[in-house]
Amino acid sequence: MIKFLDLQKITAKYADEIHEAVSRVVDSGWYLQGKENEKFEADYASYIGTKYAVGCANGLDALIWVFRAYIEMGVMQPGDEVIVPANTYVASILAITENGLKPVLVEPSIETYQIDDNRIEEAVTERTKAILIVHLYGQCAYTDKIGELCKKYNLKLVEDNAQAHGCRFNGKRTGSLGDAAGHSFYPGKNLGAFGDAGAVTTDDEELAKTICAVANYGSQKKYVFKYCGRNSRLDEIQAAILDVKLKHLDEDVTIRKQVAKYYIDHIMNPAVVTPIIKDWDAHVFHIFTIRTKKRDELQKYLADKGVQTIIHYPIPPHKQECYKEWNNLSFPITEQIHNEELSLPMSSVMAEEEVKTVVYFLNKWK
Repeated sequence: MIKFLDLQKITAKYADEIHEAVSRVVDSGWYLQGKENEKFEADYASYIGTKYAVGCANGLDALIWVFRAYIEMGVMQPGDEVIVPANTYVASILAITENGLKPVLVEPSIETYQIDDNRIEEAVTERTKAILIVHLYGQCAYTDKIGELCKKYNLKLVEDNAQAHGCRFNGKRTGSLGDAAGHSFYPGKNLGAFGDAGAVTTDDEELAKTICAVANYGSQKKYVFKYCGRNSRLDEIQAAILDVKLKHLDEDVTIRKQVAKYYIDHIMNPAVVTPIIKDWDAHVFHIFTIRTKKRDELQKYLADKGVQTIIHYPIPPHKQECYKEWNNLSFPITEQIHNEELSLPMSSVMAEEEVKTVVYFLNKWK
């Protein structure tokens, strides 16, 4: 079986460093809000290129706290609108509705799968306060046009960087392109923890301080509570593990790009659509996605050949029961992507023979 993602093999690659880091935390007797957390936050902020990184419990919380902090700061209020791609993972939208804000769904480009910057302006109203871009599959969603629209309409630009650690736009890393960014360190991410973990990056000191408080019961001073907050903290063991893996992130991304290039150069089946890559710096291939009109048939065929694949994602947000008020809406491009998308095995530990085998079977499929 060629696994979609072999987490055991990824862990084994850095096992000695990880064991040392975990042992250090265990022996310290300090498991929350300690030196490991401080070090990772500083290292990750430096890596991304922002002044601040604030650790939290997971990637969804990271995005929730960004919008919650803007509400506490008076920048937004419930009922305000946030433009968001229609084809994102549901977490991007949950972060908006959790705060009583209104998501405004915009179709993606069929070529890039990222929000179509030619469709954004028509979605702007007097209630629009932000654009949430999602660097879906590991590809940069930012464009100069999006930046110009934010300036023109005085909108906050928030990045969902859950899938794009290490990605770049004109030399700057995603996570530093907007006013704030949410990051997920779910185990399967390019930078993955050993459980749930997340962070917010920003250059805004007030925003960073507000997020620190709302994610810590609403407290900026022990036993003094300025906000009605939650408990969403990054623990010391996860911070220590992430700091180890951060040192190797760029080399892991390089390997992913090599796998992706082999796929793109050698998949010749006319029934399969591979990614269009115009800038290799602007994609870190968290997911290598293909499209085909017979997606379910192809998935079964590959499974029979011992190749594990995953669908990202079978049901778009506007067709989910939790957003049943949208179920009658039509987003044809989004629906096409969700009906045709299939994710091939992709990681920094794939053997060359595994990659060749996946390509061989894809090219043999009819």
